Amino acid sequence: MILRHAAPALLGLSLISGPAQALDLNAMSDAEKAEFGTQVREYLLENPEVIIEAINILEERNAAAEADADKELVAANADDLFNDGYSWVGGNPDGDITLVEFMDYRCGYCRRAVPEVATLLESDGNIRLVIKELPILGDASVISSRFAVATKQVAGDDAYKQVHDALLEFSGEPSEVTLRRISDGLGLDSDAIVAAMDSDEVSEEINKSRELAQKLRISGTPSFVLGTEMLRGFLPADQMLQIANGVRAEQG
Repeated sequence: MILRHAAPALLGLSLISGPAQALDLNAMSDAEKAEFGTQVREYLLENPEVIIEAINILEERNAAAEADADKELVAANADDLFNDGYSWVGGNPDGDITLVEFMDYRCGYCRRAVPEVATLLESDGNIRLVIKELPILGDASVISSRFAVATKQVAGDDAYKQVHDALLEFSGEPSEVTLRRISDGLGLDSDAIVAAMDSDEVSEEINKSRELAQKLRISGTPSFVLGTEMLRGFLPADQMLQIANGVRAEQG
């Protein structure tokens, strides 16, 4: 029967080539469909690599579609990402590409990312860094972020960076006593910072970062935006550098 010999070849075309080569089962009789089903089963059992190949192609297509969707999200929210007017800016402020980091002080991977980001900025030298506070791991995260943002609003960007670094190294519970100890140790006005922690201005800044994260479909930390690319999770410095160079190449 012609169908018996054609089934494997037609199956391969339908799995790998896509809808344009798909088999029209509606044109078959019930007997032909049953025969075809038997042949398909036999073929797949004898050639399971075809299934793996089809799954790999599907995963590649899904990944490409997700990357394209992420680029659209980044483009639609570019102003809030790169120039919101309140987030701390470091690295090279005049760099040709911007790395935005959404982070949580209680996040272990955020702490692992610290030396990787530092290595990236040092090795490249032309990357601008923007930090977004995204406390998502409970009350301790919220308290830490409120303290950091209050420090920035009261004492400025340099003080914020000092507190930011200290909180990422801090292993205890963030109480008023321990936070005062941090700010006192840095020579900051602890009374003013603690008083500002519950202010509407601090709440507004954190809420804006949360709203932006929701728009970008960010649900975990650390999450990064590097130029036009969304990086959902921890990456070592060398991989981020490759991505940065790829973005530069795309931008010409």
